[in-house]
Amino acid sequence: MPVAGLRRAARETVSGLPREFWWLWTSTLVNRLGAFVATFMALYLTIDRGYSATYAGLVAALHGLGGVVSSLGAGVMTDRLGRRPTLLVAQTSTALSVALLGFMRDPVAIAAVAFLVGMASNASRPAVQAMMADIVRPEDRIRAFSLNYWAINLGFAVSSMAAGFIAEVSYLAGFMIEAGMTLVCAVLVFVKLPESRPQRTGSAGAGDKDAAVSLGTVVRDGRYMSVVGLSFLIAVIFQQAYVGLPVAMGDAGFTPADFGLAIAVNGILIVVLQIPVTRFIQHRDPRLLLVGSSLLAGYGFGLTAFAGSVGVFALTVCVWTLAEIVNAPTQTGLVVRLSPVHGRGRYQGMYTMSWAVASLVAPLMSGFVIDRWGAEWLWGVCAVVGTVAAAGYWGLMRGLPDDESPAGSTTARTESPAQSETPAPPSEDLAASAEAPALSKAPVASDAPALSGTPVAGPGRAEGGPEAEASAV
Repeated sequence: MPVAGLRRAARETVSGLPREFWWLWTSTLVNRLGAFVATFMALYLTIDRGYSATYAGLVAALHGLGGVVSSLGAGVMTDRLGRRPTLLVAQTSTALSVALLGFMRDPVAIAAVAFLVGMASNASRPAVQAMMADIVRPEDRIRAFSLNYWAINLGFAVSSMAAGFIAEVSYLAGFMIEAGMTLVCAVLVFVKLPESRPQRTGSAGAGDKDAAVSLGTVVRDGRYMSVVGLSFLIAVIFQQAYVGLPVAMGDAGFTPADFGLAIAVNGILIVVLQIPVTRFIQHRDPRLLLVGSSLLAGYGFGLTAFAGSVGVFALTVCVWTLAEIVNAPTQTGLVVRLSPVHGRGRYQGMYTMSWAVASLVAPLMSGFVIDRWGAEWLWGVCAVVGTVAAAGYWGLMRGLPDDESPAGSTTARTESPAQSETPAPPSEDLAASAEAPALSKAPVASDAPALSGTPVAGPGRAEGGPEAEASAV
């Protein structure tokens, strides 16, 4: 593409968004640039503190549990107190708890404070999503969520490389840097972002339609719950990037800097390839995309059993990162496709719960398997789980009627498991769902995902993508 064409595409991507969005975007980038705990907690506990992989998994699970516990409460705070106060409280609490965690030495104290860090870091996500929906026009929301997702992964890639070298000097310095960067985010919010909460009108008419769809309706939807179950399997695989992989590399004699270089490939590839790949797959058969991405995820991690150098580890990261790039928009499109217009909030909530549960199960599973049988068995299990998920998607979508909207029509990944409680017209629901978790870092991102995210994006990372489940804003 000519240089002029690239400039025009870049200008069209960033133009037309309000100034408040860019301050929120900057806050997200600063937060992810300072991320340390979610990525290196497993190495800190097993290498620096000398604890077992099982204990590291337990701490990661408690961190994820803290995020699950805070999601609903933070959503209520966002609507009752406002977006800005919730962000200030959440980010200040995150900074203080992260700094405190760096000084903990007792295993019980470490686990307890990790739970608090999970609660505090996740509490800002509903407010961020709601504020973004408030300040960005409906037609620009998907683009805004995509740019926010790009910032998460750019920050993740940079922080992963930098934090690896910082860890070789002092883990405590990493905790303090993250605490300081999070405080910078709080200052940005206080100084630059006005309150965006819409004024209540007292009308209940919009809520009457949603009353027809309950959580019981979601649970009784067999096809949709099958999607939730398959999403859980995929999330369990992607979560291994932040507990199983660093522990396995540490046991094999690799340094934190080595892990940082390998895992940074994930964020770099997502930043470079997510939008082009999404454009390529958006008119492809979603069944083939989901089956293929499940196999790539499972066997991408399975290939880690044969890695003996940082370069080979990085190559395996490339394989499962491609799976993440394909799976995130396709899976989100399938979720939206199966969700009734007036019940998408509840359906999305059940979907994101699959990533939250995976963030609890995956660390415990990986720690147990590594301690009992070794890392090779963990990578073998990932391959089996990916195969099962692929078979599940193949059978599930055989009878799914054609849909006019492409399954891969959204480019954003979840960084956050909580959905914005800001009401939106049905035509805008897809934009709101773009923050679903993923690998991350998340999920989505998944910010999602992490001591446990998002993942993901995450998903997140998810969201969630995995990194989206980390301590993204």
